[in-house]
Amino acid sequence: MPTANVNILAVLVAALLTFVLGAFWYSPILFARQWMQAQGYTPEKIAEMKKRGVTRAYVVSALCYFVMAYVVALLASYTNSTTVVQGLWLGLLAWLGFAATIGLTGNMFSEKPIAAWVIDAGYQLAYLLIMGALLAAWR
Repeated sequence: MPTANVNILAVLVAALLTFVLGAFWYSPILFARQWMQAQGYTPEKIAEMKKRGVTRAYVVSALCYFVMAYVVALLASYTNSTTVVQGLWLGLLAWLGFAATIGLTGNMFSEKPIAAWVIDAGYQLAYLLIMGALLAAWR
C-alpha cells in the first residue's frame, strides 16, 4: 500500500466544517421543516427528543465526520489529488459510489418518502464535495 500524506489539521477543519454545514442544512433556514415532515416528526416529537438529550448523537456524529475526513484525506493522498477540482471529483465519486447508493438502498426498504433521502443525500453530497476539495488542496 502506498504511503499516505495526511494533514491532520485539514482533517480536523474538514470535520468541523461538516458539523457546521449540518447545523445549517438541518436548520429552519434551509431544510428543517421539510426534513421533519419527511421523517414523520412533529414539533412535539422533536421537543421530546431534545429533552432526552442529543449530546451522544452529536458526539458520535463528530467522531464519524472525523473518521470520514481522515479516509477522504487518505483517498486524496492515494490518488495524488492536489487541486480543488480533483478534490471535488473525489468527493463526487465518494458520494455517488457509497453515500448515495447506500442511503437510497436503505430508503427503498424503509417507509420513508424519497424526500427524506433527497435531503440527507444533498447534505452528504455537499459535505463530501467540501471535504474532497479542502483535503486535496490542503495536502
